[in-house]
Amino acid sequence: MLSIITPVYNSERFIAACIEAVVEQHCADLEHIIIDGNSADRTVQIIRQYADRYPHIRWRSEPDRGQSDAMNKGIAMARGTVMGVLNVDDAYEPNVLNKVVDRFQTLPEPTLLVGNCNIWDDAGRLVEVNKPSKLELFDLVMGVNMHPYPCNPAAYFYHTSLHQKIGYYLLDDHYSMDLDFILKAVQSATVVYVDQTWGNYRRLEGTKTVNDMQKGHMNQRVSLLLKRYRKDLPLLQQMQLSLRDRWATVTYFLKRPQALPDAIKTKLFKLSPEAR
Repeated sequence: MLSIITPVYNSERFIAACIEAVVEQHCADLEHIIIDGNSADRTVQIIRQYADRYPHIRWRSEPDRGQSDAMNKGIAMARGTVMGVLNVDDAYEPNVLNKVVDRFQTLPEPTLLVGNCNIWDDAGRLVEVNKPSKLELFDLVMGVNMHPYPCNPAAYFYHTSLHQKIGYYLLDDHYSMDLDFILKAVQSATVVYVDQTWGNYRRLEGTKTVNDMQKGHMNQRVSLLLKRYRKDLPLLQQMQLSLRDRWATVTYFLKRPQALPDAIKTKLFKLSPEAR
């Protein structure tokens, strides 16, 4: 069985489309677990209406500690041997779930199966296609400009047993839990990349992810997380990355000497501040 988990809170605008996106996959061996955080709008009412019509929908609504807590509750409820996460404002490409179920028939356990993901803006324009083809830890911690990581769980699936090896989502992580999961998963699972587009991720104005990006916090969070996971690499690879980073810094300032701090300019050019 395939378990799809959807965390949701006050999302009456999207929940019906999210449920329909799973229904329209026509996947027989499926459960859709919806974890609501005690919404104050019509979200629960809509979930209940669909659950009365479709027996594959399982749900609960109660206060939680955020998205990570909701996903952990869904993982604990899951009956499937394979799992995916579909955020309430995202969707799948047609017939993806049946393809995924078929592929997992021959994959070793645990496996992380990754496809491509369309990224759409608020106006419905395609921004880019996320193609995370390099998925070893060494590749990922080099940074998104070198090798993009899977940007959204709508485009990857994995054996549920993987959580027995890497644990659940960190309750206090409300922003970078997906990337944290990926960086743990690639160290513990067989990783298989398929060059097919499976997911659709919408960067919607007003969501916590877009707000975090606009404030400039996301890049900082990602950078700190990647640096932390560099410590899991063999020492030689850590040294390689350190040398690469230093060379990148040197190259940057060779092209932009005006960006050097004044103290370094003084030493390099043997000029006092007055002479400059």
